[in-house]
Formats: sequence, structure tokens, C-alpha cells
Amino acid sequence: MHIGIISDTHGSLEKKFKDFFLDCNEIWHCGDWGDISVVNELKKIAPVRGVYGNIDGMDIRQEFPEYQVFVSGGMRVLLIHIGGYPGKYESKVRQIIYQQQPNIFACGHSHILKVMHDPKYNVLHINPGAAGNSGFHRVKTAIKFNIDSGNITDMKIMEIDRKK
Repeated sequence: MHIGIISDTHGSLEKKFKDFFLDCNEIWHCGDWGDISVVNELKKIAPVRGVYGNIDGMDIRQEFPEYQVFVSGGMRVLLIHIGGYPGKYESKVRQIIYQQQPNIFACGHSHILKVMHDPKYNVLHINPGAAGNSGFHRVKTAIKFNIDSGNITDMKIMEIDRKK
């Protein structure tokens, strides 16, 4: 399975990100889509799993839940928009992680790209950063990787300078 992860698009999706995801079997969006057009553009590339974020309107909230737990490539995945990170999880997220025991926990909101293992819950935390033009981040980012027999391999990061 080739997986692409993106978040905080805030209504814009650069062609470079679409090209980055062309070989993906699934794309996961961690909320703050900003516009339904982003959903439609990503669906042209691959099946999309996602959650709504705090800026998303009813059109997005009718299509995507607050959080999702699913299995992809043999790994249990938790997606939510506002989640925190190891040692600083939101209390609701900590409960979901404890109950669902995901292998991968992906969230957005912070606009800070972060990938780290949490030994306490034995989960890989992934925040793909922000891919849109709104926010304080200077570089727009997204992530993709392979899931092969329950292992994550070949992780790549796409970075786009916001000033260009």
C-alpha cells in the first residue's frame, strides 16, 4: 500500500502535491480541508479517507467524521484533526489511543510536520504539517510512505516554499 498524508490545505491544493500522490493507493487528509474542491481533487488521484477540522463547514462535516479508526495495509490507523503528540495528547485522543490501540496515529492542526514513535502506546505519530497557504508555516508539507507486511517503509516528505 502506498499512502499519502496531507492536512491543513485551507482551500488550496498545489499541483506539486497532486503529482506527489500519483502513485498512492490511498490519501489520508487530517482535516482543515477549507473547501470541498480539495476533496474532489484528491479523489481524482486515489480513494480518500479523512476527518473534518475546526475550520471546515457542513459540506465537509457531512462527508467526513471527527475521527476515524480503520485498517489499511494491515495496520490499525487513527485519524483526527486536533490530537497533540506523544506526551501532550488531547485527553479525548489519549482515551481513543488507549481503547483502539492504533499502529499509526495521524493528526494535523499544528502546521508542524512531525513523525515520532510513542513507546508508551507503541504508536507511530504522524503530523504531515500544513499544505495550504493559511497559517504561520513557511514551508508547505505532505508525507507519503509504503506499508509492507505491517512495516512502514520508504517515507518521503514533499516541501514547497510558500513564497514561490
